[in-house]
Amino acid sequence: MTKQVPLYINGEFVESKTSQWIDVTNPATQEVIAKTPCATQEEMAAAVASAKEAFLTWKETPVSERARVMMRYQALLKEHHDEIAEILASETGKTFDDAKGDVWRGIEVVEHAANIPSLLMGETVENVARGIDTYSYTQPLGVCAGITPFNFPAMIPLWMFPLAIACGNTFILKPSEQDPLTPTRLVELFEQAGAPKGVLQVIHGAKDQVDFILDEPAIRAISFVGSVPVGQYIYRRGTENMKRVQAFAGAKNHCVIMPDANKSQVISNLVGASVGAAGQRCMAISVAVFVGAAKDWIPEIAEELKKVRPGAWNDKAAAFGPLISPQAKQRVENFIKQGQEEGATLLVDGRNCEVKDFPDGNWVGPTMFSDVTTDMEIYKNEIFGPVLCATSTDTLEEAIALVNANPYGNGTSMFTASGAAARKYQHEVEVGQVGINIPIPVPLPFFSFTGWKGSFFGDLHAYGKQGVRFYSETKTITARWFESDIADVNGPNMTIDLK
Repeated sequence: MTKQVPLYINGEFVESKTSQWIDVTNPATQEVIAKTPCATQEEMAAAVASAKEAFLTWKETPVSERARVMMRYQALLKEHHDEIAEILASETGKTFDDAKGDVWRGIEVVEHAANIPSLLMGETVENVARGIDTYSYTQPLGVCAGITPFNFPAMIPLWMFPLAIACGNTFILKPSEQDPLTPTRLVELFEQAGAPKGVLQVIHGAKDQVDFILDEPAIRAISFVGSVPVGQYIYRRGTENMKRVQAFAGAKNHCVIMPDANKSQVISNLVGASVGAAGQRCMAISVAVFVGAAKDWIPEIAEELKKVRPGAWNDKAAAFGPLISPQAKQRVENFIKQGQEEGATLLVDGRNCEVKDFPDGNWVGPTMFSDVTTDMEIYKNEIFGPVLCATSTDTLEEAIALVNANPYGNGTSMFTASGAAARKYQHEVEVGQVGINIPIPVPLPFFSFTGWKGSFFGDLHAYGKQGVRFYSETKTITARWFESDIADVNGPNMTIDLK
């Protein structure tokens, strides 16, 4: 019998009573490996009620005890690292190394959450006026929620619930219905780490379950990672319901290549950053901007891309796995066809890709276009596949203008040997995360993930200091004590027991 993914409500894994189930398939074989429930209204209401009740005691738990839960959790995640990666690979199609990276980046955020006491420290000033002191506390919000995408089923949930819970909140997680087995294992280990009953809830489903989260009055803050139209919808509906929302949406990340760059480093880094994880990541490099004579390297990059091949998760020679679904494959192939029709030069065609022993996989091979212009659909849209678009400019100034004109601002990188050119680029480019001679500049958890423009809707970003602020409120106290109220310890009316 096909495994039915459980809900996690009030500290227990429970089988949903729903009549609506979604198939979870192995993207390399189309085998149905599990079924995801669409939680009922009653089940979701029970999750909220449990989270509300648990918050009353969890918020009073000393911050050092909350930190110890996170320390035990990160130790368990490390102990089961490869096991989680195998589960992840089976439902996403990622290669084993890519899956391990997904898990590890999540572990890093849990390690950061284990440092929560220092992250929650307030501020104080003595004598802001005569005999008056002012100080602040950082306190939890209440019930929070997270809606996560298919492409990072370990990392993105671990961006959210560990930090929110370490701050003293309770949390409702709605993972992607396409790969729920990895989050389920994460929750099992969280329970083993000693997380109290009711602190974390998991509901599954699709749009109806998302709308429940957006509309439920008891939920104070919502974190989302996904596409632009869904991100806009979630941000708008959530904020209209007076919730705090951070919505990470799409991207079109540019890599600017100067003619003085290290060519071998450019080629190896650009190939990996454009097709790694089958291009299904919001920080993938999807546009290469060659400045001046650097455009002469385009044929060499195309030849290197032709050598890269996809494969199954346990194929050590495979550079990346299949796309998540047949629909995703068709979407990418439609864009490739459209790019040809728009007049771009197709240097490498990843359609009709075949992988031995896996004839039914959602395979798309490395693909590269040159002569791409900014009015083409393959440039304007996030393809979310192993497709690299190449364009060129005569000067660095033109390259910066091209990047800044793009509506997205998630990540960008630049390859150069010039410190002055690098400084000019990082200072003037209107993108939230910049890499210098680094292709995918995802910040470590003690910084924050800071996409800009159409790549992010909200005010406070994920993890780091901003993540703590997103999941907390600041309470400021101004206090005065009158010296005349101090008991006269030397007189007959002594009220202070000195024993």
